[in-house]
Amino acid sequence: MKTNSIVWFRQDLRLMDNPSLHYASLSSNILPVYIYDNDIPKKYKIGSAQKWWLYKSLENLNISLNQNLHLVKGESNNELITLCKKFNISDVYFNKCYEPWRLEKDKKLCDILNNINVNTHIYNGSLLWNPYNIHKDDGTPYKVFTPFYRKGCLNQKPPRKPFNIPKISYVKNTSTVNLDELNLLPKNKWYEKFDQYWDVSEKGALDKLNSFLKNGILDYKNGRNFPSKKNVSYLSPYLHFGQISSHKIWHEVNKLPEDGNVIHFKSELGWREFSYYLLFYNPDIKENNIQSKFDNFPWEKNDSHFEKWKTGRTGIPIVDAGMRQLWNTGYIHNRVRMIVGSFLVKNLLLDWRLGEEWFNECLVDADNASNSASWQWIAGCGADAAPYFRIFNPVTQGTKFDENGDYTKKFVPELKNLPNKYLFSPWECPDDILNKIEIKLGIDYPYPIVNLKESRDKALNAFASLKNEN
Repeated sequence: MKTNSIVWFRQDLRLMDNPSLHYASLSSNILPVYIYDNDIPKKYKIGSAQKWWLYKSLENLNISLNQNLHLVKGESNNELITLCKKFNISDVYFNKCYEPWRLEKDKKLCDILNNINVNTHIYNGSLLWNPYNIHKDDGTPYKVFTPFYRKGCLNQKPPRKPFNIPKISYVKNTSTVNLDELNLLPKNKWYEKFDQYWDVSEKGALDKLNSFLKNGILDYKNGRNFPSKKNVSYLSPYLHFGQISSHKIWHEVNKLPEDGNVIHFKSELGWREFSYYLLFYNPDIKENNIQSKFDNFPWEKNDSHFEKWKTGRTGIPIVDAGMRQLWNTGYIHNRVRMIVGSFLVKNLLLDWRLGEEWFNECLVDADNASNSASWQWIAGCGADAAPYFRIFNPVTQGTKFDENGDYTKKFVPELKNLPNKYLFSPWECPDDILNKIEIKLGIDYPYPIVNLKESRDKALNAFASLKNEN
């Protein structure tokens, strides 16, 4: 006779290659549970764009589970205890999440459930390699990506093969909250335009992967730098919410002939692993600099500059295009993320934490690990960080990576008639040309909020003042 078990869904909103679901289905009737935890530390709360994605994800997951997903809103440990008693649960299965607050709560949960004779089963459903097992020869954690990935990861046992979708026998259940009762969707419905860009479902994730492996990966190593090309996978939000697993992606990619594009894409999965590794060993990564010498960095405070950066009104076309792509789609191309990030922390000298918080609000893929680690990398204060003197020139970046202006003109349409020669520096365009195409700088499109050369020199001086500190 089968026992009753809970499968607790968290950042693994899928049926395929879900270890906890796989193992629970072998011997149990299953109560699939998702708890919208109201006891999350403020700094870890998801932003509005992620709430929209989560709403869509749960809607689709419930369909995949034949309307058997049990939704709960409350403190997760208390809610699980209540459910265990109500449904005569003998075992709770779940996949590990690596945010520090979750690890702490999970440990407490296991102790509590053990005291009421409920067994817990925890699996790794999100990372290719367990960060517990990766360290340098002297036992200390890696701080640089390349040795972490090549020596620490690739010398480990290869990632396991993905599990198929299991056959599920459900616990009979008639009591659950309605999805709308979770109050996930913000009152400001700016997110509704995201629908045209994303199929938020497990099938949508697989479709993205298949499309990428058929077309995008063929020129990935080079093409991924060009925002108008279709050489990025767009898998990051699906990975973040677990609608596809990194194991599934890894093994599908391994079916391809190994070339420079395949190797480079796999290394990008390695960067995701490195970000979680950094979070694991630096649990305060969202708040504190990994390199403590940056604690005294002279960040400026300028609300006007920050607002113009957020809304894509800096007067720097490639920066404005990126920030408008973020607002309209919930996503920014990776190359452009580096450009807009460099502009914020180096040209504007605004604290990287401001950028991290805004990305967390607006990105559908704002992963606590990757978002924080990436912003620290851009600022130069993280592990394996970009050197302080690496300041992206947004004019050069635009000219090099958006040569025809397709990306910039899509998101900054007021400049669509500007000759490409001046597209990324419209302030250099002669007045007669501006008059001819009826563009008035300062009215139709803003002048730059800072002088790029002067702001670069100012940043170099500020960063150089730290180089001799410990």
